[in-house]
Amino acid sequence: MSESDLLVSLLLCLLASLVLRRCFRRRSPSRKLNLPPGHMGWPFLGETIGYLRPYPATTVGDFMDQHILRYGKIYKSNLFGGPAIVSADAGLNKFIFQNEGRLFECSYPRSIGGILGKWSMLVLVGDMHRDMRTISLNFLSHGRLRSHLLREVERNTLLVLDSWRENLTFSAQDEAKKFTFDLMAKHIMSLDPGEVETEQLKKEYVTFMKGVVSAPLNLPGTAYRKALKSRATILRFLERKMEERKKRMKMKMEIEEEEEDRDLLGWTLKHSSLSTEQILDLILSLLFAGHETSSVALSLAIYFLQGCPAAIAQLKEEHLGIAREKQGEHLTWDDYKKMDFTQCVISETLRLGNVVRFLHRKAIRDITYKGYDIPCGWKVLPVLAAVHLDPLLFDHPNSFNPWRWLSPLNQDMNNGSGCGSSSSTPPSANHYMPFGGGPRLCAGSELAKLEMAVFIHHLVLNFSWELAENDQAFAYPFVDFPKGLPIRVHRHTLI
Repeated sequence: MSESDLLVSLLLCLLASLVLRRCFRRRSPSRKLNLPPGHMGWPFLGETIGYLRPYPATTVGDFMDQHILRYGKIYKSNLFGGPAIVSADAGLNKFIFQNEGRLFECSYPRSIGGILGKWSMLVLVGDMHRDMRTISLNFLSHGRLRSHLLREVERNTLLVLDSWRENLTFSAQDEAKKFTFDLMAKHIMSLDPGEVETEQLKKEYVTFMKGVVSAPLNLPGTAYRKALKSRATILRFLERKMEERKKRMKMKMEIEEEEEDRDLLGWTLKHSSLSTEQILDLILSLLFAGHETSSVALSLAIYFLQGCPAAIAQLKEEHLGIAREKQGEHLTWDDYKKMDFTQCVISETLRLGNVVRFLHRKAIRDITYKGYDIPCGWKVLPVLAAVHLDPLLFDHPNSFNPWRWLSPLNQDMNNGSGCGSSSSTPPSANHYMPFGGGPRLCAGSELAKLEMAVFIHHLVLNFSWELAENDQAFAYPFVDFPKGLPIRVHRHTLI
């Protein structure tokens, strides 16, 4: 998406900001507000263009750096069509998450709801969000992760890795997307990888995703218009699958009762009272969340690890110990729980890469925090990346250092590998929130970590790899590799 496209879309989307400003002025209290310092930017546009300008994902970008330096970690601005408070402050971010639904609520731009659906968990608030999230959490319970999803994750991992050929150059990002999409399609609707239906759905989904991250211009030929058409095609496909499933359940065609609970569609039809429209939006939003964020996180892990030989060496040692006890058997939950250093790699990948850069909230009451006023109706943007990359909270925050997550007694020096340095004190949980927090904590966080751990297990046991071309992750603000992370792999056998 070019800056000219972004400018046009913002002009169309932000014209309402003048009305919002006038409304705010009329309802401002008589007392003088003690707002955080900051700059409201241009009329209508505010500072949105500068805020969204791409930058390396392992930084917070020049815009954020300059604003924090000038105004502090809490500042005011005009973003996404209205006045906003931007928070790079760990305490305020935690305060926002803890007071979800009482002082703050989700407030994404209308274009997001328009393409993901009004019943998407990303845009829902209140009781309806709670009910949708409960359905997701019940389906993604630890029992289901252990009994069913672990096996599916490993199966899909091996399908992808078995297709890799020696010395060929390919996009690691595309492979990660194939892995997560096929897994979610199986997990949600029992679609098998490689089948015609799965590939057709994947093709429409790619077009849909391009529109989600594009300028929201509903004009002929735009990515957004094409995405809306793909959304309609995907929903028709999902509805057809739903009707087929309802008939099977009604006719009880020699299907074991528990088999219908094996995917999200069957589980939701059986255990919820959601309408057809609500189920369709739930499935689409989970397909989006489960595929997009997990594939980016996995791509980041592949990227960071290729630059850190010491981490790969320690991963090989950990996973070789697990594999030698397996004798070719499938991974079990006990095996997964032994992957201690792998979890450190995952935590560091999510901290440094920041798949989700910031969140959209708004104040639903007048609030005072650390002496600053946050007026009711103002946007509030907790910037997770700014906390994760804060040098006062993390030693050498722009370095990939998975050892920082070990206890002091278990921390290893990196033997001069140049990919990190030991840290005497592990980071505080209060400063690490890659999955958000509070009532809106990501329902799929445990599944995402399971996917990464199992993929890393088989990756380090069977392959070494290097970048075929220079590439790095950029924040647009969605995280992406401009060249698709091209890698070249070499197969080996450690067992």
